[in-house]
Amino acid sequence: MKSMVSKLVINTPLVDTNWLNKHIESNNLVILDATLPKATSIDKIKKEHIPNALFFDIKNEFSDLSSQFPNTLLPEKDFEAKVRKLGINNNSAIVVYDAWGLYSAARVWWLFTLCGFKNIAVLDGGLPKWKKDGYPTVSSVNKAKDLGNFTVKYNSNLVAFTADVEKAINESVCIVDARPTDRFSGQKAEPRPGLRSGHIPSSKNIPYTTLLKPDGTLLDKDQLIVIFKTINPQELPYIFTCGSGVTACILALATKVAGLYTEFSIYDGSWTEWGSTDRLPVNKF
Repeated sequence: MKSMVSKLVINTPLVDTNWLNKHIESNNLVILDATLPKATSIDKIKKEHIPNALFFDIKNEFSDLSSQFPNTLLPEKDFEAKVRKLGINNNSAIVVYDAWGLYSAARVWWLFTLCGFKNIAVLDGGLPKWKKDGYPTVSSVNKAKDLGNFTVKYNSNLVAFTADVEKAINESVCIVDARPTDRFSGQKAEPRPGLRSGHIPSSKNIPYTTLLKPDGTLLDKDQLIVIFKTINPQELPYIFTCGSGVTACILALATKVAGLYTEFSIYDGSWTEWGSTDRLPVNKF
């Protein structure tokens, strides 16, 4: 039975498993499983879910399949329509997680933030932390019963495209890449065929894994502040990038958890677009 709490309000971009368990029966809560496959088959990681979760299919439903690059943004009205099909309303409270700990869930947090929705948080540590803390799982996700009334209020300042990044190279903007250091430096080949190795000129590197504790939860606020203040002491606006726009969102989420109010945007095409466009400059070291 759902709680009589009429409107759960989430005041932080990150919630822990105890919080979610406490509020799991709130009647406006929507839990989204945003798991993306890595090396493991998606079928193997679809067998356990947090109770009441709906599946948010980033790859096949919430990316523009007509784009030549992976995980690129949907048109606003398409995103709105697909979110409504999940039964999500303007007064919903959303908690999003993934099966890896913290990987693709932050992308969903950013998508909703981009579309003007604020009552959303990522589950710290995701499904692994939920299980570790002894909370139950189920073998299948729920299906939405009703059409929602979710409305997009698009904030274009939160997304960057190639022209924006080109301009930012020579301006007072801090471009930060979330890929592993060996890929950023060009010492390791990109996993996608045809991509050049290296990084965007003037960009800096914070591999997203360095922001995580061994249990997959995000570093403490004070630790995050040190990392971001070290790489961007002037608190310049950020453009976050990665391989295909997924893990860049972890960096954005981390700035908000740290309480840093520096402006940010996500380079939607990320290295997949930059590295496959021959006219664009590439640095290595």
